[in-house]
Amino acid sequence: MAVIELRGVSRRYDQGPPALDDVTLTVEPGEAVAILGPSGSGKSTMLNLIAGLDRPDAGTVSVADVRLDKLGEAATARYRRAHVGMIFQFFNLLDDLTVADNVVLPAQLAGMSRSEARKRAATLLEALGIGRHSGAYPGRLSGGQRQRVAVARALMNKPTLLLADEPTGALDSASGDDVRKLLTELNGEGQTLVLVTHDESLAAACATRTVRLVDGRIDSDTRTRMGAAR
Repeated sequence: MAVIELRGVSRRYDQGPPALDDVTLTVEPGEAVAILGPSGSGKSTMLNLIAGLDRPDAGTVSVADVRLDKLGEAATARYRRAHVGMIFQFFNLLDDLTVADNVVLPAQLAGMSRSEARKRAATLLEALGIGRHSGAYPGRLSGGQRQRVAVARALMNKPTLLLADEPTGALDSASGDDVRKLLTELNGEGQTLVLVTHDESLAAACATRTVRLVDGRIDSDTRTRMGAAR
């Protein structure tokens, strides 16, 4: 069963050209799909539709066998908690919470017990090499460390799908390389990943498949040698 199915999806804002125009896309479990394209090509719109943050004007959007285009606001929030982890360019961490408190927040919202959430957060932070910073505040960490915290938070509820929006865009080259390796490792362990980026090198390093958007339409859909080798 596909993790993501977009069928004939269109989305238009105001009176301008469509942000997405009759797009059909299927993503299978375990794929790492990079969505590439220039500004205004529809990348962010596609990510928002998959995350349940926006709705199509036409077509259907299904993730983990859930029809997002038919959900109400409360059901969409439950869908995100159950199925989606998100990584952002600028981390979106809460500066007045410690690293550990930032990471456990999604689990607490989902109803996980405090002790269980703390245990899972500690395990994730150790696995990502930042366990020693669990009591620190995000402002004391480097960009690469903050992005690792964001990844731990995204993985907290064991998501079906990991969405990454320009995850190395705010990082220096060394930290960016660390995040590339981390995303590749996560996908190698079976995590389904959709990555939106302008960065060709990030797509080449992480993706098993590259989808290029131009003017709201899929211009190409290519499986990489890396993906074929897995």
